[in-house]
Amino acid sequence: MVRGLASAVENPVQRLRLRVRGCVQGVGFRPFVYRLARAMRLTGFVLNDSAGVLIEVEGTCASRFAEAVHIQAPPLARIDSVDVMEMGATGGDLFEILESVGGQAATHISADAATCADCQRELTDPQSRFFGYPFVNCTDCGPRFTITSALPYDRRQTSMAAFPMCARCRADYADPESRRFHAEPIACPACGPQLSHPVGEIAACLLKGKIVALKGIGGFHLLCDARNDVAIDLLRLRKARDKKPLAIMVRDIEAARLLANLTAVEEALLMSPAGPIVLVEGLDGLSNLIAPRLRRIGLMLAHAPVHHLLFDALAPLLQAGPAALIATSANPGGDPLVASNDDAERRLTGIADLIVTHNRDIAVRADDSVMQMIDGAASFLRRARGFVPEPVDLGEDGPCVIATGADLKNTVCVTRGPEAFLSQHIGGLDTTDAIRFQRETVAHLCSILDIRPDYAACDLHPDYRSVRMAQSTGLPLVPIQHHVAHIAAVVAEHQVSGPVLGLALDGHGYGADGGSWGGEMLMVDGHRWRRLGSLLPLPQPGGDRAARENWRMGVATLWAAGRIDLAPTLWPGHPGVAHLQAMFSRGMQPVRTSSLGRLFDAAVAVSGVRLVQSYEGQAAMEFEALAESPHCLPGGYSIVDGMLDFRPLVVHLGERKLCGVSASNLFHGTLIAGLAEWAARGASRAGTSKIMLGGGCFTNRILAEGIVNALRNLGLEPLLPRMIPASDGGIALGQASFARRVIENDRGLVEETPKCA
Repeated sequence: MVRGLASAVENPVQRLRLRVRGCVQGVGFRPFVYRLARAMRLTGFVLNDSAGVLIEVEGTCASRFAEAVHIQAPPLARIDSVDVMEMGATGGDLFEILESVGGQAATHISADAATCADCQRELTDPQSRFFGYPFVNCTDCGPRFTITSALPYDRRQTSMAAFPMCARCRADYADPESRRFHAEPIACPACGPQLSHPVGEIAACLLKGKIVALKGIGGFHLLCDARNDVAIDLLRLRKARDKKPLAIMVRDIEAARLLANLTAVEEALLMSPAGPIVLVEGLDGLSNLIAPRLRRIGLMLAHAPVHHLLFDALAPLLQAGPAALIATSANPGGDPLVASNDDAERRLTGIADLIVTHNRDIAVRADDSVMQMIDGAASFLRRARGFVPEPVDLGEDGPCVIATGADLKNTVCVTRGPEAFLSQHIGGLDTTDAIRFQRETVAHLCSILDIRPDYAACDLHPDYRSVRMAQSTGLPLVPIQHHVAHIAAVVAEHQVSGPVLGLALDGHGYGADGGSWGGEMLMVDGHRWRRLGSLLPLPQPGGDRAARENWRMGVATLWAAGRIDLAPTLWPGHPGVAHLQAMFSRGMQPVRTSSLGRLFDAAVAVSGVRLVQSYEGQAAMEFEALAESPHCLPGGYSIVDGMLDFRPLVVHLGERKLCGVSASNLFHGTLIAGLAEWAARGASRAGTSKIMLGGGCFTNRILAEGIVNALRNLGLEPLLPRMIPASDGGIALGQASFARRVIENDRGLVEETPKCA
């Protein structure tokens, strides 16, 4: 948006000041402005400052300059606004790039970007001084967020401050005709960072079936040959990652097409500057060890120069087909991603046969982003490298809030003015290192955004580590119920006003009544909310243990339906089943949960697909992979007084001993029909047509697309999260945005004296 231009009067010579806000630092914006001004024969200057980019131009074409800035901006830039003010002409003969000016930041750094095509060409050009250099970059690509400690974005504020430029790099940096004009991470073999091992040695090690830990942009990957089952087995054993799917990295989109059936949109996402992992339909011939019992694989393209060099080194050594590497995050034991050289030696020595480091520090670690296509658009499973710290526009100003998220899939969020900045994926907060990483992330976000929060938002759960983090800030607390935060996140992203209906479907969240929630229908209106209904609560014997041993949910659901007689035929000889059946017979009353995630667990167990899970969501993911043509079971559910009951569906699966594809089709189809009818009744009661869909169950593509289509067919307007994950990875945004509404409208809900940790 260009503001103020209409007030400028056409003069033979005119001087204008332009204030450009948005993602305009670290994207080659100043050199772009310099070249544009020179081409239009304008004088003046451009500089970075705490608010973004400040420009003054003078000449006969000044009035056309602002529109040109907006239209021709660099590919990595995002312009939120251009304010224009007319100045008095001062004369001059030059247009200059001036030194950056500090002060409180109102801009932000761009995300890391995959190696651009021009830099890739230089990597393989023997005539280029960047030939074979694993840290080549320019204004259109390279590290940004992960090497920056503070704004304005200048070399002295990044990890590149330790590498003084050589004469040739200084010349490129100062040359307006160079692609590296004012490129802050510029470096070459003569003056820049260096790898600890030659690329040829890394390639040879991988071909021998070894495991390599390789330092990249935001941390270390563990690599092995994706066609070597022995190597994959060894990696799983050493990393203690038994069945959880592993991502695959390939050289380019041509190689990706040989491994997966890609849509045009998926190809564009893979080749985007963010370079995420994308879930795609794998073709036959891949190892079953990569994503056991799943239909889709996580695929990404080489995104750092060292990756391109590695695939070039592997190509002539392979007997058949392009190279494909397992590339999984180096986070042993579920700890945070390894990012420092010392940490790699300490934590990866027992996992990797070769540890490859480099001497450019990672200022803040960032894992790979993971995405999938849902309803024709990209959706996040994990949001990190390539996207953070791009903000979510909240549409209005408000107090500065820090939100500490959930204990699983943790992210944090801070707000500044009308923007909310969701952090990179942190992960589960069940280790000391994870909690330390969370604190590092909070400190880094506050530093690069130059803010000091006034309030802290958190979950209601009294024992969450994320809540203790919020309490430790000493700020006034705003506790937000877990599922309200899920819905508020979707409301915030889409800038929806007025009453909305929300379906919050996940595995667990601490309820406002102290119970275990996870299948909720909520009415949300500004800072107010109300629970309109839920899935019928089912017994959860063993508490959290039932989420790992999902046969427990199968037995409990049959007991709640009055059909425990089916258990001996469904699980013959299972000692745990007989024991649990006896405990129910003696009057055991376990806690109950309304969780859709636990209902999935029950159905999977009754169908015989899986009885025990080795990683979170395994049963539901494998059940989703079996679905082909979902259809509804007549009478498979009922709705009474706002309660949605799927016990008839689970009993039917058990009575008919349905398993595999037929069970998955029937379960998903009935679930979709029941949830859509339930939501339609709730929307009528709430007087709204807008349905917000949030919670980890909406990462199930079959379920999400089915519900969206069913609601549209009923004349309703369903909205899914797009800029954030539907799971707990996006919940901090909902906490922050809903807390701001609470603070502005009902300060009685703010805890002015935080409890001690």
